[in-house]
Order: sequence, then structure tokens, then C-alpha cells
Amino acid sequence: MKSNAEFIALTALLISIVALGIDAMLPALPQIGADLGVVHDNDRQWVLSIFVLGLGIGQLFYGPVSDSLGRKPMIIGGLVLFMAGSVLSLIAANFTTMMIGRLLQGLGAAGPRTVIIAMVRDQYAGRAMARIMSFVMTVFILVPILAPALGQLIVHFAHWRVIFVFFLLITMISAVWFHLRQVETLKPDARQTLAFVPLLQRAVSVFKNRIALGYLLATSLIFSAFFGYLVSAQQIFHDIFGLTHLFPLYFALLAIALGIATLTNARLVMRYGMTRLVVISQTVIVAASGIYGLLLWADLATSLAAFMLFFSVIFFAIGIMFGNINALAMEPLGHIAGTAAAIIGSFTTIISVTLGGLIGYSFNGTLMPLLAGFIVFGGLALLAIRWAEHARREDAVK
Repeated sequence: MKSNAEFIALTALLISIVALGIDAMLPALPQIGADLGVVHDNDRQWVLSIFVLGLGIGQLFYGPVSDSLGRKPMIIGGLVLFMAGSVLSLIAANFTTMMIGRLLQGLGAAGPRTVIIAMVRDQYAGRAMARIMSFVMTVFILVPILAPALGQLIVHFAHWRVIFVFFLLITMISAVWFHLRQVETLKPDARQTLAFVPLLQRAVSVFKNRIALGYLLATSLIFSAFFGYLVSAQQIFHDIFGLTHLFPLYFALLAIALGIATLTNARLVMRYGMTRLVVISQTVIVAASGIYGLLLWADLATSLAAFMLFFSVIFFAIGIMFGNINALAMEPLGHIAGTAAAIIGSFTTIISVTLGGLIGYSFNGTLMPLLAGFIVFGGLALLAIRWAEHARREDAVK
């Protein structure tokens, strides 16, 4: 590939497949449920949950195998699997078939999502890598903002199945572009032998490191609350606030708060450091959720404006967390970075789907289950952070 600009655009497109696979589906959930015979409204959330579950499981496979067989085969293989899942979901005549298709999509999306970061690392290091990833993430932020509106347009003018046609087209374009223009970046002499015992040893070392484990748990807990929002967002805006056609707009406004925080974090982290920002952000999430919950209980903040205000604050704090907490988990694991990234990404995703799915499935026409999730899991995340930092101080004394 001859230019950084083309590489950045291709990288952003490949990473964005994950966000498209989730956010573009949100406006279509009611129609999918109705057409495929879903009895309970909360069961529609599985269209999202099963996709993210596949994403979490797939990360364990693609990272280590790409270190042995190369980056390109794993990314192409993931894209092909994603397309196969798209076809199955497109033709699904019942909800079970849809679930299988979405699981395949998630397993496939894990390929480009995981391996493309390794491909960036193969070609760039230090500030150059940070610069490339900053451009990539700036483009990536646009996807959660625009994807629900895209899904809404497709559902309005065509049919929800056309969303999967769009997935097929965008994935085929990505695969052809990637195959023709991107060279293999993992040199033959850098490839590792794919052996089970060394992989298991590296995995065990991740969980034996208290700093990494503490931040893995903290990441999982706060992402669980966020995922609880994600799977129930369509019901929140429709059932509580009566929004249907304007749902993508309000969803995008909250996504913008995340994006602004991600961009702001680059400046804040140089001044305050990652640990302080994570603790402050997590405290803000718990406090804002608690205050909003008390106001709702007292019937004092039931308007859409109040919801947008409090959740903009919560999402801004989550955006700051996004920029720092994974780096803190990875910090003591530089010697096994590839395997550690796959394990941390996989386990945080799987835990988040499990706990976040419980929050979403508890939706009862009010915001209380979601706010309880942010308060309880947020408080536990603070305890996990404190435990990890205590371990860091102990290591510093030794």
C-alpha cells in the first residue's frame, strides 16, 4: 500500500464492521422480532448479544493464529465468515436461524477487529503508531453516530433484510480492497510456532498478574453496564420516551459525547495520567447514575432532556475510560502483548455480554435496571481498580 491515507481508510473500514454489525441493527429490532415470531420484546436483544458473544470468542482464536500463519489469511478468513453469517441472517425464516447467522457474523468480525491492530503494530511503532491509530479512531467514531440512521433509512424505504445485503456489499468491497492493496506485514522470521502449551502458559500469566487482572475485571464491569444500555437502547427511546423515527438522532447525540471524550482524552492523559482519569471517570459514572436514579425515584427528572443530560455526562466519562483502562490492563504485559490483548479483549467481551445481557433483559419499561447496573457494576469496578493499584504499589516496594 503506497500511502498512509489509504491504509488509514482501509483500517478504519475493517474495524468499523463491528460497530456496523451492532448499531445498524438497532432500528430494525422490532420488525425482526415481529417477522421471526419473537414473543417477548426483551428477547430481541439477542440479535445484538449473540453477535458480541461471537466477537468475544473469536478474539481468542485470531490473535495467536495470526502470529503463526500471518495477518492477511486471518483477516480474509474473518471477512468470509462474516459474509456467510450475513447470508444466513438474510434468508433466516425463524429466530434460531437468525441467531446462528449473527453468531457467525460475530465470529467473523473478530478477525479484522483483532488482527488489523497487529498489522498496524507490524508497520508502525511509538508515536507513529499512536498517530495512525488516532486517525483511525477518529474515523471509527463516526460509525456509531451514523449507523443507526443508516439502519433506519433501510427499514423505512425497504426491509430489514436489506441491512444484511448492505453488510454483504461493504464486506466484499473491504475484502477485495484489502486483498489487492495490502501486503502481508508479518515477516517470516517473526512468525511464532502455534503450540498449545506455550499459549496456555502465557494465558495463565495474564490471570496471575494482579494489576492486569484487576483492570480486566474493572473493564468487564463497566462495559457490562454500557452493553446493558446498548441492547436496550431501542426500547428505552421507544417505550419510555415515545421516539421511533428520531431514535437514531438521540442515539447519535450520546455517541458524540463518547467521541468528544475519546478525542479529549489525548490531551488530558498527558496532564493527569491514566490512573487518575480512570478513577475520576468511574466515580463520575457512579455518582451521576445514583443522582439520576434518586431524581427518577422522586419523580423529578422524567423528561427526555434529563435523560440526555445525565447520560451525556455518563457517556463522556465512559469515553475517557475507553482511552485508558485497556492500556492500564496491558501495561504490565508487554512481554506477551499479542496473547494478552487477545485474552483481555475476549474475556472482557464475554463477561460484558453475560452481565450486560442480564441488565438488558431486566428492562421493565423504566430506567431503574440500567441505572442499577451502572451503580453496582461501577462501584465494583472502583474496587477492582483499587485492588490493582494496591498490587502496583506492592510491586514498587519490592
